Order: sequence, then C-alpha cells, then structure tokens
Amino acid sequence: MAIPDSTIGLFDSGVGGLSIWREVVRRLPHEATLYVADSIHCPYGPRSPQQIRGFARSITRFLIERGAKLVVVACNTASAPALEALRAEFDVPIVGMEPAVKPAAQQTQTGHVGVLATAGTLNGDLFRRTSQRYATGVTVHVQVGEGLVERVEAGQADTSETEALLRAYLQPMLDAGVDQIALGCTHYPLLLPVIRRIVPEGVAVIDPAAAVARQVERVLMLDGLAAGEASVAGHRFFTSGQPQVLAALVGALAGQEMRVERVLWEHGEPIEESKKHDRD
Repeated sequence: MAIPDSTIGLFDSGVGGLSIWREVVRRLPHEATLYVADSIHCPYGPRSPQQIRGFARSITRFLIERGAKLVVVACNTASAPALEALRAEFDVPIVGMEPAVKPAAQQTQTGHVGVLATAGTLNGDLFRRTSQRYATGVTVHVQVGEGLVERVEAGQADTSETEALLRAYLQPMLDAGVDQIALGCTHYPLLLPVIRRIVPEGVAVIDPAAAVARQVERVLMLDGLAAGEASVAGHRFFTSGQPQVLAALVGALAGQEMRVERVLWEHGEPIEESKKHDRD
C-alpha cells in the first residue's frame, strides 16, 4: 500500500526523462523522487515492443520495491507499447507519455503541425490513435529524429553537428507551413536552446513536460498520495550507463551536485551495483 511520504518513481531509456523530472520537482517541491536512466539499452527506438515492455516491467518493479507510490514512464517510446501492460500488472498509478498532437492541433492557425519523435513512437498505435482522435482536418507532418537521442546521451546537445541535424529535420516542416512543433521524445526538450535558434518566433514548440507534471499532481491528489508540505524531498538517481553523464546533466538542471548510483542488469532485472558487491 503506497503512503503519501513515499517517492515518485520515474524512468526513461536514458537521460531524456530528466526533462520530465525537472518539471515534476518544480511543480511538486515536497515530493521525493527516484529516477532510473536505462542508458545501457538506449535508444529504445530500434527495439521490439516485447523487449521494451520487458525493460519497463523490470524497472517499474525496481522502483516500486524502493518505495515508489506512483511511476512515471518518462519515455514516449516506452509508453506506447508498455503503458497498458504496466497498469494491468502493478497496483500503483502509472503516468505515461503521449505525443502532444492534441494541443498542437487545437492551437494551430495554419492547419499544419509538426511532430518530431522517434521511429518507435511514430510507428506505435498510441500515436496513430491520438492523431486520428485529435487531428481531424489538420495536416500532421512527422519526422523521425534519428541520431538525436544518441547526441543528448553523449553530452553533445548543443554542438554545430547537432544543430545541423536539427535543421535538416525541422526545415521541411517549416517550409510546409507548420506553426506548432510537438516534441515526441523526452530527450528533445534538452535540445530546446538549439531548436529555438532554428524555429521562427511565430512557431510554437510544445514540450509535454508541464502537462505530465500536472497529471502527476492530479493523480496524487485524487488518490490521497500527495506529500505534506512538511515533507523533506530527497532525490535519488540510478543509471545503467555511465554515472558521470547523468550526474553532469542532473547537476546542471538542479543547480547542485547530485549523487548518481549505478544499476546492473542481471537475468533481466536491474540491481544496485553496491548491493551486488555486498552479495558477492
């Protein structure tokens, strides 16, 4: 049974979900968080739905075992194949991602909107259903952001090479007359400084992080799980990749140094490296 003072768990295929973590912490400063970056398996995009569901189940179990009262699947590519399975298997609330087609379609003046996402997201049923439901009468221009996740993971978000790649992806949308561009991968908001150098002032770039944070708050309130204002929020970070990569980005976003712990994958389950050494 989850209790109000337990933690919010978040996970992503890598560091991209920190764009969601930042908004959750900003909106809910009294809530403790636990974040897992599964960077050793990043990117999830080329992987099969079955494999992604396996990763998502194992990481969700890891988070719940460490006190998560709510889990945020802070990854569009994982949300598409895994959300329904996670909600069926676990008894804590699960909040996921979906491409921001709805706000883009509602706000467009030109009738043309763009979606920059991974292949896994754009080929998934969730994107298809969302587009069919909300984008009637609107032309949706899609673009796979191939290579962008890897550049963010490598700490190369703001380089001339990344900017050239983004220009190649965004310019055809701009030439087609889009006035809304939805970011369909949680890694992409970490590219916003570069994106804003490319996109004209009259084109809105939709970062879904604020909407996800509002949904987390809503669910916590409805389920009676919100932490009290006297709660002291602690934050833990785990990665299956290189801790220094996640630590550098967390430190930049949080404005202070944060410890990052390592997880290892063993028999299909993540385990804390420190506990494995204790066992051995």
